[in-house]
Amino acid sequence: MDMTSDPPFSETDAPDAQINHAQSIEYWSSVSSDINGMLGGYPQTSRVDLQGSSNFLTKLRRAKSTQATKEPLPPLDRAADCGAGVGRITKEFLLRVSRIVDVVEPVKKFTDELVQSLGSGEWAGDGEAVQAGKGQVGEVINLGLQDWTPEKGAYDLIWNQWCLGHLTDAQLVAYLKRCEDGLVKAEDGKAAWIVVKENLSTDIHGKDIYDEEDSSVTRSDEKFRQLFREAGLKIVATELQKGFPKELFPVRIYALKPE
Repeated sequence: MDMTSDPPFSETDAPDAQINHAQSIEYWSSVSSDINGMLGGYPQTSRVDLQGSSNFLTKLRRAKSTQATKEPLPPLDRAADCGAGVGRITKEFLLRVSRIVDVVEPVKKFTDELVQSLGSGEWAGDGEAVQAGKGQVGEVINLGLQDWTPEKGAYDLIWNQWCLGHLTDAQLVAYLKRCEDGLVKAEDGKAAWIVVKENLSTDIHGKDIYDEEDSSVTRSDEKFRQLFREAGLKIVATELQKGFPKELFPVRIYALKPE
């Protein structure tokens, strides 16, 4: 999704009604398979973004941990990187905190790049971790999120970043409900979260903004909260990402659990 705060858009009563998945795939298929392409010409934001995400997840997990504050947290068993692109978040963040990371990304050339980049030793297609201190990529799933159903009770963490704008409001609610079913159940004695990290609309009236270039919508904080409620999810932690250039959209991260 375009990260800038003044993309081309058409204003309608329901911006998400203009979303066209084929147009989105066509746009992303034209983008270079590298960090510059993934971040819309702002590759310098990657480090501060990843650090913000890591800090957020650590605070979230520490709040549920019975371990002493300075003790290292054990790795999660299984996470999903949704809308993963070339695996920037997978490789630089999620593989450091989870034993297995499943990758969900509709554009195959991006996941091909991810697999190729891990071929030097980090990639383990036979299920064996080959690099000390790192997890491994599990399934590589070439589907749009509107078509993906997580395995029931499988995930400690389902990470969604800069991808949910390609779903209509109704699709997003349905998707989040499926993600809820995909979380490890509380009765198993484990904490599990859906995390959403997305741009926020800067429209003066709080309206969502449709972007014609990649056929996506940038939602307001109020709209996200409404859709989370409709999906039966509660926000257990949230904060704004700090340190991005001022010309970019503000970015907010939410940790969600079933009501």
